[in-house]
Amino acid sequence: MRPRRGFTLIEVLVTVSILAIVAAMGWRGVDGIVRTKDIAEARLDQMLRLNTVLAQWEADLAALHDTRVVPALSFDGRAARLTRRSEQGVQMVVWSLRAQQWHRWSSAPVTRSAELQEAWMRSLQLLDGDVGDLAALPGVAQWQLYFWRNNAWTNPQSTGDPSANDPRSQALPQGVRLVLTLTPQSGLSGEVTRDIVLRLRAE
Repeated sequence: MRPRRGFTLIEVLVTVSILAIVAAMGWRGVDGIVRTKDIAEARLDQMLRLNTVLAQWEADLAALHDTRVVPALSFDGRAARLTRRSEQGVQMVVWSLRAQQWHRWSSAPVTRSAELQEAWMRSLQLLDGDVGDLAALPGVAQWQLYFWRNNAWTNPQSTGDPSANDPRSQALPQGVRLVLTLTPQSGLSGEVTRDIVLRLRAE
């Protein structure tokens, strides 16, 4: 009968060291997978929010309605104002940039000219926290609109654009280009451009 031989202290220490190294490598791998998953989910959420906000922007333009009471669409460099058809009447909608957040404000639906004019005047003096105001998209450094007229994109603020000379001009464009410049706060970077063909509804 041979006597049973156990492990020496050195063998035990070597084995424990190897197991510790393998465990550390495994933990780093798992931690890296979890971090990557969290980053991917956060980026997906940011993309979904951006696409949802842009879908609302496109829906507003798709429902553009010219009442001949106030401008159906105007842009002064800070805010874009438009009138849109809703089931209950006509709404005044304002998209504006404040403190690197893209805001959307909408009035209650109205059915009278005087009410629409009142909503227009109110839209000129919007403040954070106003009823109907929503901070739709954070992390926007700047934005710009371009109008498609006569087979060319024009800046609504340039002297060559009819709406720049007369804010109440009814000379509406055939298309609108939106350019958003995003900051790291948004979780994204660079510029986002969307072109929309307008199909105006008028009374």
